[in-house]
Amino acid sequence: MLDTLQANLLSPIPLAFALGVITRLMKSEFSLPKDLYASLSIYLLFALGLKGGAELAHATFASIAKPAAVTLLLGCVTPLIAFGTLRWIGRFSSADSAGIAAHYGSVSAVTFIAAQQFVQRVGAPMEGFMPTLLTLLESPGIHIALAIGAVQRTRALGASGDSSGKSIGHVLHEVLTGRTMVLLVGGLLVGFLMGGSGWKAVTPFFDSGFKGALMLFLLEMGIVAGSRLGDLKKVGPFLLVFGIVVPLLHGALGVALGGWAGLSVGGCTVLGTMAASASYIAAPPAVRLTLPEANPTYSLTSALAITFPFNILAGIPIYYRIAQALA
Repeated sequence: MLDTLQANLLSPIPLAFALGVITRLMKSEFSLPKDLYASLSIYLLFALGLKGGAELAHATFASIAKPAAVTLLLGCVTPLIAFGTLRWIGRFSSADSAGIAAHYGSVSAVTFIAAQQFVQRVGAPMEGFMPTLLTLLESPGIHIALAIGAVQRTRALGASGDSSGKSIGHVLHEVLTGRTMVLLVGGLLVGFLMGGSGWKAVTPFFDSGFKGALMLFLLEMGIVAGSRLGDLKKVGPFLLVFGIVVPLLHGALGVALGGWAGLSVGGCTVLGTMAASASYIAAPPAVRLTLPEANPTYSLTSALAITFPFNILAGIPIYYRIAQALA
């Protein structure tokens, strides 16, 4: 385990992320231009979708049916675990519990990419259709957590459900038409239609420069995470423990279900990482629209300053070792 952790910490992606954190701790004003940061995210997500779609064109329904089913199950179970832990153990309000649970019920595409690179590096590549599972896990957890929060709020206020129904409709539209979903789902569709020959034609652009672009993106993510380290004092010790222990629980569950579904060690590792990650792109606007009373400091700091660094630096190797042990 220690060897795997050390090898991961000294690999390009965690090192780039760590450099970003150190840069912010040194109080440097350096950061990537916003346009470059946005362009990198578009490039990474679309490249991921294209490659996944090209691989999906060769997959059979039998090979993907079970993994897709357990992925949807994870999307339903993880927000419930997070909400229950926060509400009844952490004693957070219903709105804050639902808001944080929405982040932990969804998935971080950047963490997924980091896991993908890790399993390739250790010689345990994942199945080609895994980006399809990423898109399946993007939104169910958000909607389940927000539905719980909306119901709890309606009960507390004794109000009708008309206005909340309208908000949930807006949430569905915003999440399903957001940048992440458009690029991933659209990329999957384009990649599926163009197949392997089409992917080879665009490989020099979308594959050869992928790792370099990811390092630059993780450098900026490190800067963003480093800027939120001061918020750890606000979220308190419970969320600090929650942001590590609950992802470990979700990750172990994802690995176990992936093994049951017949995924390889690499596939189980990536599915476990997906379950363990927390969204900080799709979830925040959805929570803000449906549960405006939820404190964003709790959810964003927990997802971005605790869980994201933990998964990048230590979580992914742990899920890999669990997958090896179960295999």
